[in-house]
Amino acid sequence: MARLLRREAAKRDLIAHFVYLGETLAAEQAAKSLAQMPEIGIPGKVRRGKYAGVRIWPVPGFDKYLIVYRPIKEGVQVERVVHAAQDYRRVLG
Repeated sequence: MARLLRREAAKRDLIAHFVYLGETLAAEQAAKSLAQMPEIGIPGKVRRGKYAGVRIWPVPGFDKYLIVYRPIKEGVQVERVVHAAQDYRRVLG
């Protein structure tokens, strides 16, 4: 039987890529769901600037990531994706 060896760095690379791909795919699916139901997210507390009036929705399965979006006539416009540990009001300020 052929052997498969992985160095520790390769294992770390795989984990990082897996997390990135999982987050990206989950965020994409969440954004598509938001386009179908744009009012589902909670209103953000950003009152001024170009992000005033945005709504926020967690990425399912990756709840530490928040999709910041704006409902538009045809669906939604994703403005940012931020980590929940960030002060999103400062990021969007």
